[in-house]
Amino acid sequence: MIIFVCRGHGPDDVSRSTSWKENNGGNRSTYGNNSCNGGASTRILGRGCEGDGGENMVTVIGEDMVLVVIGSLRSMAEQVEDVSTLPLPDAFLDFLRQNGLDPSIYAASHSTPRYIRLKPGCETHLMEIEAEIKCKLKEVSWLANFYYLSPDVGIANTKVYQEGKIYGIDAASGAAVLALGISPGDRVLDLCAAPGAKLCMILDLLGCSGTVTGVDVSRHRLAACRTMLQKYTLGDRCRLFVADGTTFSLIPVRVCLNSKSSAAEEQLEVYKEWTSRRPWKERKRAAKTRENGASQIFSQIQDPELIFYGRHSGVVGLSKCEVYQSVNDRELLQLGYDKVLVDAECTHDGSIRHIQKFEQWGWTTLQRRVLDAERTDFLTVLQLKLLANGFRLLKVGGSLVYSTCSLTLSQNEDVIEQFLSQNASAELLEIDAAQNWPCKSARIPKTLRFDPLTSSTSGLFIAKFTKLAV
Repeated sequence: MIIFVCRGHGPDDVSRSTSWKENNGGNRSTYGNNSCNGGASTRILGRGCEGDGGENMVTVIGEDMVLVVIGSLRSMAEQVEDVSTLPLPDAFLDFLRQNGLDPSIYAASHSTPRYIRLKPGCETHLMEIEAEIKCKLKEVSWLANFYYLSPDVGIANTKVYQEGKIYGIDAASGAAVLALGISPGDRVLDLCAAPGAKLCMILDLLGCSGTVTGVDVSRHRLAACRTMLQKYTLGDRCRLFVADGTTFSLIPVRVCLNSKSSAAEEQLEVYKEWTSRRPWKERKRAAKTRENGASQIFSQIQDPELIFYGRHSGVVGLSKCEVYQSVNDRELLQLGYDKVLVDAECTHDGSIRHIQKFEQWGWTTLQRRVLDAERTDFLTVLQLKLLANGFRLLKVGGSLVYSTCSLTLSQNEDVIEQFLSQNASAELLEIDAAQNWPCKSARIPKTLRFDPLTSSTSGLFIAKFTKLAV
């Protein structure tokens, strides 16, 4: 099998000796029993070159860039035997079959491009960026400020990356953020914020208005988010809490309910402008809090830990009781967040590069982290709780996006169906921005799936909800 990238305006420019035939006409392509929008990534099948007797596969990833795989596209049974060059264990192949997943998606791992997002305002530096990474960037036609990058090009050591002009984020993840429909002035909650790429994109889209609250249960991963915000100078309107997303209950800071402040309350310490070098008294108090909580299950800790806040995040000048105010569920209908993203913890089986890492980590680790039935059962319970709490914190008329990078039904459609059965005020929405996305419809109407074969991205499931007044 040969994989190469060429430039042109379609299959006719790829090979004159091959008879190309589009799957379903126009910009539509088929995947299994589902139809999908081909958009900028239309899959085309043609009879084999030079009498190989098989079929060749082309992925059009832009107006003039085409990924071509020359070789026989055999039956699924044959594909499973040599899925990519990755020696997938039988247990993982069984996991895929049991969940109705096509193992051949992992054969696309070496042809799936990487993606970067240009920080808004850096478009004028495009030639400089291309010169430094030694790669011609191709704009993603269906996602603004996103660019295709050859899978083997590294950016971590480049100056443009270290200066925060670009950051790596998969196009499917960018689609999940875009599905929120962020508007100026929105108060946004990212309930599972680490490692931070989606958080950065949310802040990019908000610009100079609104605020973002980022929450994650892992302190060290959220600290990495904080580093990203500082690196990309995006933290001005953001606050970060180490907290359990299933129980987090703080409202946006635009709301101030403490109108009956007493003289004693007025003398409370207020938050000053954040600095990485906090006062000794505050550091001692935080260390004591962590020490007291070390022997407890995290969910038992009552107060979320505020580890970062920007100058215009709404925190500066408020007291702790004002920042940490919470309200009852009825008040949340009006005082909750405008937009909520729940990118829930999952088995990551849809992330090709994540699965590839187990070749180094050891396949026994895969057994424990992906295939273990107890873990997957735990994750589906966790996902439902995260979705339910994120929806609780959403105001009436607001939008919530639920996503996972798993392709299994149990972590996606099954969670959605159970959630809808328990929440009469929840309604699934069409994702208007998805008209030209290279994805397919999921089992539940209005929900979407990205995968390497269909989309030339990592795998991702997306569902969008609104909250009705009932």
